Amino acid sequence: MTRRSSRGLAVLMAASLALAACATETTGESGSPAPSPNGSVPDPVAITYDGGIYVLDGETLRVAHTVTLDGFNRVNPAGNATGVFVSTEAGFQVLDAAAGTMTDITYPGAKPGHVVLHGDRTILFTDGTGEVHSFVSADLADGKPAGRQYKTAQPHHGVAVELRDGTLVVTLGTEESRPGAIALDKDGKEIARSEECPGVHGEAVAQGEVVAFGCKDGVLLFKNGAFVKVPSDRAYGAVGTQAGSGESPVLLGDYKIDPDAEREFPEQFALIDTAANALKVVPMPEGVSYSFRSLARGPKGEGLILGTDGKLHVVDPATGTFAASWPVVAAWKEPMNWQEPRPALFVRGDTAYVTEPVSRKVHRLDLTTGTIVGSVELPSAPNEISGTLSAH
Repeated sequence: MTRRSSRGLAVLMAASLALAACATETTGESGSPAPSPNGSVPDPVAITYDGGIYVLDGETLRVAHTVTLDGFNRVNPAGNATGVFVSTEAGFQVLDAAAGTMTDITYPGAKPGHVVLHGDRTILFTDGTGEVHSFVSADLADGKPAGRQYKTAQPHHGVAVELRDGTLVVTLGTEESRPGAIALDKDGKEIARSEECPGVHGEAVAQGEVVAFGCKDGVLLFKNGAFVKVPSDRAYGAVGTQAGSGESPVLLGDYKIDPDAEREFPEQFALIDTAANALKVVPMPEGVSYSFRSLARGPKGEGLILGTDGKLHVVDPATGTFAASWPVVAAWKEPMNWQEPRPALFVRGDTAYVTEPVSRKVHRLDLTTGTIVGSVELPSAPNEISGTLSAH
C-alpha cells in the first residue's frame, strides 16, 4: 500500500462522488497528443497529481492518459495487469489503467484505507466502516467480485490479510485506540488473539506467510497459527510502514523513536527477522532520513529505501549492510503534511519508478544495474505512485 502519518492515517479525501462520469483525456509527454495502440497501455503506472491521475506507459514513460479527478486521491495495485484501486471520499473504485478509464467497480465506505495483495487475493479495509472485502484478484476482469466479507466490531484505522488456507488476520481497534489483532479461520471462527500491539498500524507478509503488524513498541507476528510479539529495543520504538518479500524471512520497516514529535524524520530503520523473532535497528547514512513512501523490496528480496539524499539505498536484509546507493533525484526534505508531494517509490519486478515533485519528473531505474533508463517531465507535480501487476 503505503503507510503512517504514516500511510493511511486520517485519510482525508476530497474527490468527486460521480467518478464514473469523470472526463478522460489522452495526452503524451508534456501534454502532447499520443494515442495508444488499441487504446491500451502496457504495464501502466498510475501517478496522482492535484486534479487527477496520469497513466504512464511503464516502458516508455509516455503519458498515455490523464484522468481528471478532483481532490486528494490515493492509488494502490488492484492485483491484476490492468487495474489500480483509487481511494476517494466515496470509497474504493477501480481505475482501468490500461484503458485510462474509471470503472463502475466500487466498494463504498468512508475513509478507504489499506489495500493488501497476498497470494491470488486482494484485500480491502475501509476505516470508516470496519468492512473487509477479500476476493480473487483475477475476478476483477469479470466485474465486481462477491468474495469474502467481514466487519470488525468497531470501525478503526486498520488492515487485514487473508492467507492461502483461508485464515483472515485483521486488526482490532476503535477510533480511540488500536491494541492488536485477531485471526479467524476460513469459516469465520476466531482462532487467535493478541492485544500486545499498542497503536497497531501497517502490515507486511514475509517468506512462509508470516504476517507482521507494526506496533508502538515493536511488531506483532502471526505465524504457525499463533501471535508472537517481537519487542523493540526501547519503550517507544515504533514500526508502522513495512515492506515484505516472499524471497526473504526478514521484513523492512520504518523505525521511529520520538513519541512527542509532531513529525519525526527517522534516521534509522528496522529489519524484522520473522524466523528468529528478532528486530534489528540499522542507522541510515549520516544526516539521511526517509518517508513512508520510501520503502520497497527488490526482485531478490533486497531492501530498498529512497533517502532524503536523493539516493536509492539497497540493503542486504540478512546483514543490514548497504550493498549500493544509487543517485536518482535531488536531495529533498519530507513535508510536515503527509498529503503533500515528496519523492515516492514504486517497484515492479526489476524496475523502480521514482517521482521527483520539485522537477515534475518521474524516473525509471533498472534495479539490476542501478541505472536510470528513462525520465519524463509531467505537466503537474506527481504525488502518489502505483501501478498494475506486470503482464509479463
